[in-house]
Amino acid sequence: MSVLRREVRATLALALPLVGVQLAQMSMGFVDVVMVGRLGTEAMAAAVLGSTAFFTTALVGIGVILAVQPTVAQATGAGDAAAAGQAARQGLWLALFIGAPMVLAMGAAEPLLLWTGQDPATAATAAAYLAAIRWGLVPNLCFTAMRSFCEGIGRPRAILVITLGATALNAVLNGAFIYGWGALPALGVVGTGWASAITMTTMAAAMALFLHAGPHAGYRVLADLGRPHLATVGALFRLGWPIGVGLGLEAGLFGAATLLVGRLGDVALAAHQIALNAASVTFMVPLGIGMAGSVRVGQAVGAGDPDGARRAGWTAIGLGAAFMALSATFLWLRPEWVIWVYAGATPEPEMAALAVSLLGIAAVFQLFDGTQAAAGGALRGLKDTRGPMVIGAISYWGVGLSSGAVLGLVYGGGAEGLWWGLTGGLAVAAVLLTARFRHLTRRLPPTPAVVEPDVYLDRV
Repeated sequence: MSVLRREVRATLALALPLVGVQLAQMSMGFVDVVMVGRLGTEAMAAAVLGSTAFFTTALVGIGVILAVQPTVAQATGAGDAAAAGQAARQGLWLALFIGAPMVLAMGAAEPLLLWTGQDPATAATAAAYLAAIRWGLVPNLCFTAMRSFCEGIGRPRAILVITLGATALNAVLNGAFIYGWGALPALGVVGTGWASAITMTTMAAAMALFLHAGPHAGYRVLADLGRPHLATVGALFRLGWPIGVGLGLEAGLFGAATLLVGRLGDVALAAHQIALNAASVTFMVPLGIGMAGSVRVGQAVGAGDPDGARRAGWTAIGLGAAFMALSATFLWLRPEWVIWVYAGATPEPEMAALAVSLLGIAAVFQLFDGTQAAAGGALRGLKDTRGPMVIGAISYWGVGLSSGAVLGLVYGGGAEGLWWGLTGGLAVAAVLLTARFRHLTRRLPPTPAVVEPDVYLDRV
């Protein structure tokens, strides 16, 4: 079997469970929206407002904790199990340090929501939702640290099993707390906040139990938690804060784009949401591939195998682009199938026509989005996080949103103009991130000896 073929198989073996995890987590949000939607428009508005505030904040924290993954991957490649366990252990302390202030801030969210111009009743309900779900934030960040450890050592299947179980638990708890079952009162929107908090806490507890009593107990991730090792915590924070900022910039880009489209009317907003949701689902695949690429690159660097690092990164980038080419072909040839999923067999004609146009643009959009996601993952494997953050700021906001606003609102291109601007921003990001990976890996010294490309996954 050729070296490249082995690399492809190793990357896919890591990526497939991670893709499943991303899709399962996305489905939790979908179930929340569907179940709250039965309570009416006002409840839906409050839930969307509260969940957007929570998950945008949490995403920044998650980005910081993601520093655990490349740190563990490089330690695993070097055969240093103690350092891998130490990185995960201190990642738990980092989760507490950055999560606690966020929890406190969410307890006083109502004045900020009112300051943004929200309806007082909606803001009050959203604040009550945040007061409930915030108790799941620190457990969610701890789960991210433990999940990143499993990914870093190349053993992601337990993450998938736990996440799938949590998806089912979340649906059951939603039914119990939103509508009231037996002696439980109906809590409405606040109920879904409590359901999510309990689900996130359960996920963290399940992952902790697995690491304590499972096959990876030898790493001693949960041992010696009595006090933090501030030097390691600081190193993780310095590596992770640019990831958090970068994720916040990317999430903010699409949030701002949605607000701009909202100025064009309900038809444009509905079509935009269909295209964006479809693109978000397919994006989970290159995102998972990028995570796998980060692990493979990091393990190769830790093993002193620069050629393996280059091969792993380019393999991930190629796989991400190849999948998105298939996805783009589908969106281009069968947009009506996508519209049927979201709007049924008889959608409003004007909205459907605009959605078909946006899905055509999304076909181009996807090619660049998949490439930049995989390239960003490969760079994280090199522990390069500040460069991608700067590239993201320039590409997403400096090019994507600004040109989209000009094309869509100033020159009258509407939603299509805005989407072409976003596509341009992602194209710049894909080119710059790929070029940066090429530049950094060309500076690595040649591999001094032959290293089997799959050996990193077998180390404990």
